[in-house]
Amino acid sequence: MLNDKRTIFALATPPGKSGVAIIRISGPEAFNCLELLTASTPPKPRNAVLRDIINPTTNQLIDKAVILTFPGPNSFTGEDVVELHIHGSRVVINIIISILANFANFRLAEAGEFSKRAFLNGKMDLTAAEGLADLIDAETLIQQQQAIRQMQGNLANLYEIWKKKLIRILALIEAYLDFPDDDIPASVIETVDREVDLLRKNIASHLNDNHRGEILRKGIHVAILGAPNVGKSSLLNYLAKRDVAIVSNIAGTTRDVIEVHLDLAGYPVTIADTAGIRESEDLIEKEGISRALSRAENADIKIIIVAADNPASISPEILSIIDSNSIVLVNKIDKETTIKIDNGIEISVKHDTGLDQFLEKLSFMIAEKFSPSSDPIITRERHRHHLNNCLESLSFFTLNNQLELACEDLRLAARALGQIVGVIDVETILDEVFVNFCIGK
Repeated sequence: MLNDKRTIFALATPPGKSGVAIIRISGPEAFNCLELLTASTPPKPRNAVLRDIINPTTNQLIDKAVILTFPGPNSFTGEDVVELHIHGSRVVINIIISILANFANFRLAEAGEFSKRAFLNGKMDLTAAEGLADLIDAETLIQQQQAIRQMQGNLANLYEIWKKKLIRILALIEAYLDFPDDDIPASVIETVDREVDLLRKNIASHLNDNHRGEILRKGIHVAILGAPNVGKSSLLNYLAKRDVAIVSNIAGTTRDVIEVHLDLAGYPVTIADTAGIRESEDLIEKEGISRALSRAENADIKIIIVAADNPASISPEILSIIDSNSIVLVNKIDKETTIKIDNGIEISVKHDTGLDQFLEKLSFMIAEKFSPSSDPIITRERHRHHLNNCLESLSFFTLNNQLELACEDLRLAARALGQIVGVIDVETILDEVFVNFCIGK
């Protein structure tokens, strides 16, 4: 329930000079303030009209703007909403914001507050709000598609189905709390056990997703690893299509992790160039190597590079980090080749040889591991936390316990599902959900 009844306003487009800027106003005084700003009655709902924006104190013309009105409850926030489509002049924006700030019971909106009010007014659930935030942050096609599915209710619908099943199961056995001397019929026990077991399996399967949704939302982490002077920085520059990392024949040039964010066939990918892995007494280089090994441990995919003309580049330390999530590249094949590696891709970054094959392999591995599913998918740790709590409560459930305890396990499981969509006990998680929204949304 919305406690703050003040009307809020904010710039809903990025700050700075632009052709058009939008100021959004939401709350009980939205239409009244529009009358003061335009010296006219509000236009018909959802009809764009051109109006003069004036200073109600001085009657001076500020701008000509396109006006839109959206009466509540049929608006984004569920309240009366006004949008002022003004020219994107900094001074025009500042004048209008200053005027609005001086109206009684008006205040500047906090980050994500329009969406927060939409949730509190029943216009969307928490997973849809999170999907909206993900859509705004989306930088690749895959991220956009995942966010749209969540906004459309894929997750909420699944969790609502599970919650309703739990409530039905609870209803089957809760009636017997009032008749403790009566035995629960065997048919009811069989039905309840079967339904709870099926729910356990479905939720466990849903959780066993290799964190695919969270990884796609945040980005797939790829680490470039290898000994010094094998071509790691050159490969990073090739992938970035610009000189991101220093390339030198001097061993140990890269001392820290250098990252590049790429859109690879619609997938969000962060490529990290790391320090060359070798024995070193240099304290700074040792720290860089330590960070490289840490990246190797946490990377979703590893690109291991060895030099075709340097057998020492295949050291035990390098071999130890090669696994099923690795692509091994044998670089510098334009030089005298002295080593071969099974399933290694032979390349020359300098002469652009074999790189198409490498990119094809990398794209295939990313798609194979992280291809988005049409099924609902977990996108946040918050979801995972409550699902684990739900599964834990279901694992405790048994009709061999006292009936009161068995019913409580089902209630806790249903409550955990409700917390994901925001039906139950949402106060503690609202700030967590909406704090990362941009102002004006």
